[in-house]
Amino acid sequence: MHTTEQSGDSCPHTPPLPGGDEPSPWVVRWSHLVPAGGRVLDVACGGGRHTRWFHARQHPITAVDVAPAAIDALAHLGETVCADLENAPWPFTGRQFDAVVVTNYLWRPLLPTLVSSLAPGGVLIYETFAAGNETVGRPSRPDFLLQPGELLDACASLRTVAYEDGFLPAPERFVQRIAAVRVMGSDAVARRAL
Repeated sequence: MHTTEQSGDSCPHTPPLPGGDEPSPWVVRWSHLVPAGGRVLDVACGGGRHTRWFHARQHPITAVDVAPAAIDALAHLGETVCADLENAPWPFTGRQFDAVVVTNYLWRPLLPTLVSSLAPGGVLIYETFAAGNETVGRPSRPDFLLQPGELLDACASLRTVAYEDGFLPAPERFVQRIAAVRVMGSDAVARRAL
């Protein structure tokens, strides 16, 4: 299914975000937390490296991005939505997902919506640039860099399974990343493989 949400006559184009074609090692490492066959929302999906990776593992996919070309290229893999997440309404109001995956993207007003979009037992796998990155490259504007502990604060209502905030050498970058699960009742003490 291909859907286009637009705030004007056409969805604006943005260049693809860094990351290449291979899925993020962080996403791969924590993807086992996604329930088998669980629906995955790939936010700001860009070229679709995570959309393709989860699709290959039999997960129903919903991919959203502002770039029509990115969405058009992924339409054969599942539901695709062209939407401006920063200037238009959230296109998934009332829906929940078994996983929400976000890499190399930050729009702070969206953080609570991403958390509330998790179904019970669902996992948020998030990785993006952090403060300090301005010393090694782009992005360098504070608007695009997480502050220390910011993802932990945004995910306070979730059970954090893994969290990192630091420097990676190749390519040089400062990142903050989290894998956190929406737990309910007795699931709060469930064993989750590391």
